[in-house]
Amino acid sequence: MLRIVPNAGRIGAFNVVGAYAHAGRCSSAYFARRTLATATDRNSVSTPPVPSALTQPDVVTTVNTQTGGANSKIHTGDWVLFHPVYSPEELRAVDVLHREATCLSDKLAANLVKLSRWGYDFVSGYKHKEIPPGKDMSLAELRKEGYLLDDKQWLSRILFLESIAGVPGMVAATLRHLQSLRLMRRDNGWIHTCLEEAENERMHLMTFMTLRQPSIIFRALILGAQGVFYNLFFLGYLISPRTCHRFVGHLEEEAVVTYTRCIEEIEAGRVPEWSDRPAPQIAIDYWRLPPDATLLDVIYAVRSDETTHRFVNHSLANLDVNHDVNPFALREPDMHTKGKKIAFEREEAESYLNETRKLFQTEAKKQSESDHSSH
Repeated sequence: MLRIVPNAGRIGAFNVVGAYAHAGRCSSAYFARRTLATATDRNSVSTPPVPSALTQPDVVTTVNTQTGGANSKIHTGDWVLFHPVYSPEELRAVDVLHREATCLSDKLAANLVKLSRWGYDFVSGYKHKEIPPGKDMSLAELRKEGYLLDDKQWLSRILFLESIAGVPGMVAATLRHLQSLRLMRRDNGWIHTCLEEAENERMHLMTFMTLRQPSIIFRALILGAQGVFYNLFFLGYLISPRTCHRFVGHLEEEAVVTYTRCIEEIEAGRVPEWSDRPAPQIAIDYWRLPPDATLLDVIYAVRSDETTHRFVNHSLANLDVNHDVNPFALREPDMHTKGKKIAFEREEAESYLNETRKLFQTEAKKQSESDHSSH
């Protein structure tokens, strides 16, 4: 049986039967997902006064009752929404790309992202400075002079970025969900992709929260930023969903730049605190990383996720948000496409959707013939 497995093993990859059985599986797994996600969030914020099995770190995995083995485990990928799992080659198939704005709404989206980045850099006191050629300075001196960030500064930037990046997908999914109910019509697959993006970004935050518990001041900053951003994005999506998806596409461009710089700094030995740091268990489960994975492997996976969001949102912004089918609802290109191409134009998205339909029709035919022959 053909299994459509983009990104070298997409969690929850569909076959034809699985595509239609997915809703039932999601329903039966709902309470497990809710319990696990709630426990993970609560554990990352504070330690309850009374220890409980629900607050233990290994709550990110569950016992596999189907096999009956007491020690068998199911990865977190079995209870979270679908998300890509990347091969080693895909993790490195990412280019830093930028889409040039061609119309007024695109220019507005691009400039809003630039303004947002400038504002955060100003508040945090960050300024990217290139190290002058031939300048012989120690690591401590380079950090003191502002040429390099230390591990705590990198983590602060990442935590703030991920706490904000999880907002757009949830806002878009909420508004599209309500619109579908209000107009009593199908959403054409957009809601699922928006929810998937929101949870993926939240899982990034949960992963990096295992490295550091932010201060009260930092949490207050995030609270204020999220409150402002959520409401502005909510209003913006009501007015122009296309512009908002373009905004997110440009925002993810900046995220790819940030993580690419972080990877380069770690590999150059400029963040020695992270050079050999083991990957958090939640990340190993989520991205199906090897047991000996390091934090660098996690950052490669996070960068690939941001590249996916960059590609998907720019592609969605090229579509008719009210009538076009989401071409990524059941299948996405692998990272060799998403990492090298900024987006699908509308004609390319249509071609990709037709290709997906043919694959599913072929699989349905094979399934039918197999069922007929077995009888």
